[in-house]
Amino acid sequence: MLREADLRVTRPRVAVLTAVHDLPHADTGSIAEAVRRDLGEVSLQAVYDVLRALTEAGLVRRIQPAGSVARYESRVGDNHHHVVCRICGSIADVDCAVGAAPCLSPSDDHGYSIDEAEVVFRGTCPDCSRPSVTPPTHPARKDPDA
Repeated sequence: MLREADLRVTRPRVAVLTAVHDLPHADTGSIAEAVRRDLGEVSLQAVYDVLRALTEAGLVRRIQPAGSVARYESRVGDNHHHVVCRICGSIADVDCAVGAAPCLSPSDDHGYSIDEAEVVFRGTCPDCSRPSVTPPTHPARKDPDA
C-alpha cells in the first residue's frame, strides 16, 4: 500500500498503518501506544507525522466529530458516515443514507460541485443503553479537553 502511494516503506509507517487497520476510529494516543508495543520507543510527533503523510496519500482518513479529538480509520475511498455515542464516545461506520455519493443532496448547493457529504449521527450505543451503574469505557475515547 505504501509503495503504491509513492511513500517509502519504513517501520514506523508500517506500524502506524497496521494500528489504524487494527483500531478503527482510534485517536493518535491509542495509535501511538499500539506502535510502541510493536516498535518500542517512538515519539508522539513521529506518529503525528506518519498519520499526516498517510492521510495526505489517501491511505487513512482523518475524522473529527464535534467534541472529539481527531480519529483515524482505514476505510477510505467511499463516502460513508459515522454514528457517535453521546455517553462513551464510541464511533461506528454507517453506509450512505441513500443513493450514491455524495449521499445527500443539499437544498441549495450555492453553485458548488459537491463530491462529499459528511453526516454524523448521534445516539447511545448498545453498551451504554443497557442498565448499569457506570457506562463502559472504550479505549479510543479521550477527553477532548485533556
